[in-house]
Amino acid sequence: MDSAENVYVLDMLNFCVKKFTSTGEFITKWGSQGFGNGQFVYASGIAVDSSGNVYVVDANKYSVQKFSSNGSFIAEWGSLGTGDGQFSTPGGITVDSAGNVYVADSGNRRIQMFDGRGNFITKWISGLGQFKSPYGLAVDTTGTVYVADTEHHRVQIIPPKGKMTAWGFYGTDDGRFNNPCGTAVDAAGNLYVADRNNHRIQKISATGDFITKWGSEGTADGQLSYPTGVAVDALGSMWRMQVTIEYRNFPLQVHL
Repeated sequence: MDSAENVYVLDMLNFCVKKFTSTGEFITKWGSQGFGNGQFVYASGIAVDSSGNVYVVDANKYSVQKFSSNGSFIAEWGSLGTGDGQFSTPGGITVDSAGNVYVADSGNRRIQMFDGRGNFITKWISGLGQFKSPYGLAVDTTGTVYVADTEHHRVQIIPPKGKMTAWGFYGTDDGRFNNPCGTAVDAAGNLYVADRNNHRIQKISATGDFITKWGSEGTADGQLSYPTGVAVDALGSMWRMQVTIEYRNFPLQVHL
């Protein structure tokens, strides 16, 4: 979501990005299948910076593409490999308030950080037992990065300074996860996690305490089927709107 509350969706199997208003009205789309500029092979993550630029990471193109808010191609970086600035099946992507771009380099089991022009800055390879299929990323106003460490069934936290920590274990209880994929953080520092194989969204406080959850497996309104993405916008100091992307049911669901 951008600062104007527009919603950007990766329509992966149609090889495009679609842009909607916060009420669901279609605005525009861009992209096609292929390896050229502005084309996608298997787009796996999307993020928007404070200027409205859109970043798309492609798992099978091994690159990040940068677009304007109306879809004009700006830049692309990355290739297949293990070196700095290279990727192996990259997944999630996020951008901080300074315009730095973080990519979950899933196949290489690491997180890489770039500036907005694609210049490599740093990387994180290991934390508490290292990463295993890191995917969803979120960053808060302090620069703390939250990583959905999917196959370790936890969220790892990378602070700007100090040691990494982790929340969660495998399971179905509150505060436990089964293949978490998407993450988002609100202005108060609360974390929202798309707990994919538990078919729910969990809300965790800034200190790692379970707050609430919603969703159950099914196709009815309010039910979820393998949710993979979540985003949060700020509608005021007390209210948040949460948007969930579902893999099996294909819709966007909005929860207040």
